[in-house]
Amino acid sequence: MRNPLGKKITDIQPSGIRKFFDIVSEMKDAISLGVGEPDFDTPWHIREEGIYSLEHGKTFYTSNAGLKELKVEITNYLRRRFALDYKADGEVLVTVGGSEAIDVACRVMLDPGDEVLIPQPSYVSYLPCVVMADGVPVTIELKEENEFRLTKEQVLAAVTDKTKILILPFPNNPTGSIMTREDLEEIAEVVKEKDLFVISDEIYSELTYSGDHVSIASLPGMKERTIVINGFSKSYAMTGWRLGYACGPAEIIKQMIKMHQFAIMCAPTNSQYAAVEALKNGDKDVCTMREAYDQRRRYLVERLNSMGLTCFEPLGAFYVFPSIKCTGMTSDEFATSLLKEQKVAVVPGTAFGDCGEGFLRISYAYSIENLKKALDRIEVFMSEHSKNN
Repeated sequence: MRNPLGKKITDIQPSGIRKFFDIVSEMKDAISLGVGEPDFDTPWHIREEGIYSLEHGKTFYTSNAGLKELKVEITNYLRRRFALDYKADGEVLVTVGGSEAIDVACRVMLDPGDEVLIPQPSYVSYLPCVVMADGVPVTIELKEENEFRLTKEQVLAAVTDKTKILILPFPNNPTGSIMTREDLEEIAEVVKEKDLFVISDEIYSELTYSGDHVSIASLPGMKERTIVINGFSKSYAMTGWRLGYACGPAEIIKQMIKMHQFAIMCAPTNSQYAAVEALKNGDKDVCTMREAYDQRRRYLVERLNSMGLTCFEPLGAFYVFPSIKCTGMTSDEFATSLLKEQKVAVVPGTAFGDCGEGFLRISYAYSIENLKKALDRIEVFMSEHSKNN
């Protein structure tokens, strides 16, 4: 019998995040600091709106691009928070999470052989999405000495005449790094000079700790070159509702809607009604969660640095990215041993690209109590391994 599988998908490696959590789910007394999922429940008024929509029979398809009321609220929100001005009709697509938006953007923008610049360490889906769209991923190694920011020099060094898209993954998963307005202005000049497009993944835009997030699409000449990806999972603790969106030039969004139409039809209807409530009345919830993350962030950085796991201060998302190079172990060895010996699950930095070697991703989307327990165990682990050395 002929091989039933296509080579393109079998050549793609599974997510490096999952294997540790398949183990930890069956391990008694284990503590996981790896999954990028808020520990908060979706705020009640948002859940209530979802329940109301079900109780009142709002269970039919919406339009392919999304519920009109939701698209209007998305444009209102982006204008209010990030000075972005989009039309609800034609420039907004509601998707099944931000991940679908990334996938569809790649599929409609790339021809075979087009190159896509992907700064790493970064979210695990970018590279597979580019490959599945027949693009050529070109990785750019973000440097610890630059606090994992992307520089214009790095972009210029990676650009060729085949380069079409730059993926901009900030605030960054897994490092927690951000890009300032000044950083983005330099990148924008390169993008315009080299006639590139940007897919800007801004899913963590509400989780910044040194001032408001700046979108590259808000800079002069960049709106027409940028697809902004965002969603509800991180800001509103709505991971399981599976809802995101893309905003951008009408000619690109039109083709994304067509792709979405054939593959998905529309995003979940009750999730869309809940998201309208989130955008209308959820600012206080976001602020409350952000303050809690900020407290956890500062605690985690201080504890890790005190035990010799040097960690720059992350200013976005809800991750820290400490260096474990002092231990002499690889990222995978450290994570595997920590899970086996102390029952704490973290993610090897290499899950986010080869340049993540020597680092770990630790999420602080967990309670202070769980973070304290886990860090106490990590401290014991470090003490025991320093003795062995």
